[in-house]
Amino acid sequence: MKNTELVPAYAARHTYSSHAGKNSGNTLRVWLLSFFLIGGALLVSSAAFAKAAPASFANLAQKLLPAVVNISTSLNVKREGTTPQRPQLPPGSLFEEFFKEFFDRQQQRNTPRRRATSLGSGFIIDPSGLIVTNNHVIEGADEISVILQDNTRLKAKVLGRDAKTDLAVLKVKSKKELPYVKFGNSDKSRVGDWVVAIGNPFGLGGTVTAGIISARARNINAGPYDDFIQSDASINKGNSGGPMFNMAGEVIGINTAIYSPSGGSVGIGFAIPANLAQPIIAQLKEYGRARRGWLGVRIQTVTDELAESLGIGKARGALVADITKGGPAEKSKILVGDVILTFDGKPIVEMRNLPRIVAETEVGKNVKVEVWRKGRKVTLDANLGEFPEDKKPVLAKASSQKEGDGKSVTVLGLTMAPVTDELRRRFKLDKKTKGVVITKVENDSPAAEKRIRAGSMIRKIGPEQKKVNSPADVKAKVESARKAKLKSLLFLIERGGDSRFVALRLSKAKS
Repeated sequence: MKNTELVPAYAARHTYSSHAGKNSGNTLRVWLLSFFLIGGALLVSSAAFAKAAPASFANLAQKLLPAVVNISTSLNVKREGTTPQRPQLPPGSLFEEFFKEFFDRQQQRNTPRRRATSLGSGFIIDPSGLIVTNNHVIEGADEISVILQDNTRLKAKVLGRDAKTDLAVLKVKSKKELPYVKFGNSDKSRVGDWVVAIGNPFGLGGTVTAGIISARARNINAGPYDDFIQSDASINKGNSGGPMFNMAGEVIGINTAIYSPSGGSVGIGFAIPANLAQPIIAQLKEYGRARRGWLGVRIQTVTDELAESLGIGKARGALVADITKGGPAEKSKILVGDVILTFDGKPIVEMRNLPRIVAETEVGKNVKVEVWRKGRKVTLDANLGEFPEDKKPVLAKASSQKEGDGKSVTVLGLTMAPVTDELRRRFKLDKKTKGVVITKVENDSPAAEKRIRAGSMIRKIGPEQKKVNSPADVKAKVESARKAKLKSLLFLIERGGDSRFVALRLSKAKS
């Protein structure tokens, strides 16, 4: 576009610069030649940064189509209803044969029948018959069929699947070597790059669509490891599990979800990046399940207010709100209130980076963890465990605290009291719970803005995270913060076993 805009400008200059007389034509030709040489150099320079749109995707599609498969699943479904009890009739009775035929038909109707429940896509990654697809395509299926481009139907078995990343690996047996595709480096793909999607939308197998990468690192709240590639290549129901290719014919993503008010494509599709999928696929092949690194922390986002309260400056990292008892974090001396800044040498720019980085780290590896603790950086050593897939982590229990003085206190819009048997019953607290419980939250208060609710426990206060044993302790901490002219005060709030940090503004508070 810039070159076409330059043409009139250069032409005008050349016209007014040419001299009248015999040599004017030659002069003009020299100027025009110079322009085309310069223009060509600009085009070459531009091509070094971005590739032109391909004239056709036909050669690429022809090469890749044989390795993309359709996946059909079936499920045993039993008809609703009950079969009436057969009456006892004398042998040889007139109605015995009639009732026998009637009840036999009823029993056949109520026997399990097999029906197709879903259609999806997949792609072959090894000539021996290894196939990658989405977990949601095959989840709950009794029988899985893989249909090749030449309509050959093969039965598949599941080697492994992982619900958290929505990936599954299947295995088929074939008399001939199967065509396959290779993974590319998804980290090298840029917004604006051309991509091709192949799949089985609405059961229409072998469908090829093209578009560009619209965005990277999308979080669509599908799971804890969201890092999707967004594309405007047409993706519909049935494309799930199919590959997204770059122009070199490499798989850089696995099409998984679409955003659509109608259920059809509106140009917003999401794919799991190849670099995130490959380690999981390797584990599913070897172990039948994912083996992720596990640190054993519950974390939350560091907001600007929390960053100010913690004295960390710019909001970054992952704030540790709770620690799993007996987990790797507890053993490595990571504390509640620490902000994890780097993990294994990788910076944690925002909270959601940490789960993915930890999960991708090898189980049993010793790593360096840099945390922000009480105004300074501390480096710790952690030995990663394996994520307990089938066990709910047991959160650390709050330390036993002394009963308060029995008096309620209201500060920052919070009415607090020491825990009593009556309050345990009222807020359904554990019988061993002790400390300071919030009994009321004023509607127009900083606490209400942060969605703190009655029945929550106040565990710690301040950047140094000192434990509080009574409502009077809380009031004293608030008054001390006001004297120090702090803008906000950090609270560790616990409710239902979950802990989170909240920074309450002191300027808006009413005592």
